[in-house]
Amino acid sequence: MNLSIFKKTALFSVMKKIIVPLLILTIALAGFTLATSTVTRSAITFKIKNMGIGVEGSFGGLQVDVKFDPADLPESNISASVDAGSINSDNSSRDDHLKGEDFFDVAHYPKITLKSVAFKHKSGNNYTGQFNLTIKGKTKLIDVPFTFTEKGNTQAFKASFKLNRLDFGVGDSSLILSDEATVNIDTEVRG
Repeated sequence: MNLSIFKKTALFSVMKKIIVPLLILTIALAGFTLATSTVTRSAITFKIKNMGIGVEGSFGGLQVDVKFDPADLPESNISASVDAGSINSDNSSRDDHLKGEDFFDVAHYPKITLKSVAFKHKSGNNYTGQFNLTIKGKTKLIDVPFTFTEKGNTQAFKASFKLNRLDFGVGDSSLILSDEATVNIDTEVRG
């Protein structure tokens, strides 16, 4: 028996066991990288009552990965985050207070994240998504009704939902500041 052929065959077998999984991993990671979406337009706004007066503001720094296919909702997913330190209520003193430890604590929790769990089609372009929303390290499952439209490789999402800020440890109970805030999302992405 030629030992040289045996060594080459054994080496080929070992290389095949290593290279094939690496090749599959590389292809999978390449696909994951291609799934990253480019935000072409976004507006993340909120409204909350303070002393009975509506205060409006916004967040910036949206980063999103979208794989949404109305024909395949079980395989669809959306992950998004905004920069908590980008909060803007058109009042720098209030914004500094909101960025502090009592409210968003942006030094320790710089991102607010939203990750889909499931989607349901309602009618036409109307959907509801269940999302894990994480603010200040606290995660809560929320329902988010939204509309979805697609034109070419551009997808547009519009959503509006209410949340209780106390569920996430944003501020304390107050007779002055409402517990409930309305959040509006109007964004367009290109995949």
